[in-house]
Amino acid sequence: MACDRRKFLAVSTAAAVAAATPASAAGLDDIPIIDCHIHLFDATRPQGAPYKGGRAFPGGVALPSMYAKIAKPLGIVGVIEVDASPWLEDNLWVLETIQPEPIMVGSVGNLRPEKPEFGEYLERFAKNPLFRGIRYGNLWGYDMVAQLDNLAFINGLKLLAQHDLVLETANQNVALLQAAVRVNDKVPELRMVLDHLPALDPTPENQAAYDAVLKEISQRRNIWTKLSEIVHPVRTGPRPAAGAPATPPLIERGLAPHRARLDALMGIFGEDRVVFGSDWPNAVGVSEVPDTVALVREYFSGKGREAAEKYFWKNSVAAYKWVKRSPDQPSLS
Repeated sequence: MACDRRKFLAVSTAAAVAAATPASAAGLDDIPIIDCHIHLFDATRPQGAPYKGGRAFPGGVALPSMYAKIAKPLGIVGVIEVDASPWLEDNLWVLETIQPEPIMVGSVGNLRPEKPEFGEYLERFAKNPLFRGIRYGNLWGYDMVAQLDNLAFINGLKLLAQHDLVLETANQNVALLQAAVRVNDKVPELRMVLDHLPALDPTPENQAAYDAVLKEISQRRNIWTKLSEIVHPVRTGPRPAAGAPATPPLIERGLAPHRARLDALMGIFGEDRVVFGSDWPNAVGVSEVPDTVALVREYFSGKGREAAEKYFWKNSVAAYKWVKRSPDQPSLS
């Protein structure tokens, strides 16, 4: 019965993405995909989990085997996990969880470069080839902007670069983008990845600063971005008064509402510095993985096969330097 259910899920997922994919994108179906952004957690552990998924994701458990059932029928052959916990010990939990799963090619962990023990922990985790870097940004109370003049923080990032690992920044705003530029100035050899940049909606008040910092980033060859969270909730109307019900966010699905934003970001980063991410399971209820894959396949069908291959997998090799673990995973050699 379990085998039949798995077969049903695989067939259903493949059918869903086939139905959602325009004929113009069908020519990209054979391009393998490396998903550079999923989250793993297990809230059923005795200690629980600090993040349990979005409101539409039930159960509080997200494991590689669960994602593989969705991903493999879509042509996703490799996955990089991005840590969804500030707990130090969860770096180890993730590495132990993904070690027996060949579809998992890496983890972006959670360590704090400003802490005295950072070097010791980095040395330990960096010995595992699945450990591909750390995430630091507007989450868990971290403040990268405030750390820019902290010598310990900058020295920690230099150590990260010496280990040939990545710094990702999370939950973008203009100040965080400006901080990424300053980090690049201070540690130019450090590879950086900006998470979910399409989800940052500039306001009339910060549009000029947004445009200026992205123009600066366009010249920084060691900074990539994930074209992920393309479909995302957008707050409309004024902020409600205390106690008043909030206006439901607007969610615009399909490529048409997002094409201009994607064109603008592609103009800034070019075809060599963009990577794919599904944001599973955080995006459940907003953009399911088959819908996300269909949207970006449709978009890149107009960019040509070479650009599509770079986005779907080649650029992820340059950004993360992940190691092939399964015969169906591509390599540049």
